[in-house]
Amino acid sequence: MTLTSNADRLSVLQDRLAALRTERDQAQAETRAEAVGDVVDRATNVEASIRQGLLEERIAALELEIAASQHLEHVDGVVSVGDDVTLDFGDGPESFSIGSVEQAVAGVETITPTSALGRAIIGAAVGSTITYTPRKGVTMSVKIMAS
Repeated sequence: MTLTSNADRLSVLQDRLAALRTERDQAQAETRAEAVGDVVDRATNVEASIRQGLLEERIAALELEIAASQHLEHVDGVVSVGDDVTLDFGDGPESFSIGSVEQAVAGVETITPTSALGRAIIGAAVGSTITYTPRKGVTMSVKIMAS
């Protein structure tokens, strides 16, 4: 699934945020329920506390991403974060969204801006062929068909 508008993208991110908040709330409820007991029970609470901390970090990052997404500006003919892009790796066109890991987790075919491919195509012009290195010793090319 690719996203066709900023409203679609924002909806996916908001849905993901709601899911993470629900997961956090469940983890908090489990931690409170296990707050009594012996040393083994308290060790479980430490693991739950770590999990809650990680969820809080993901929630905070996603809240920042949602706020930032409302200020994204698209430049015609140039690949930008938040765009849907059509790429050809040599086997025909494929569509992706340029966005966060949270979009990918939500089932959107996503290229993250920090990935090797994302770094290579962000800022590149539609119609250009870009060469990038996905891992040491491997070089690939991709043609940007549309953005």
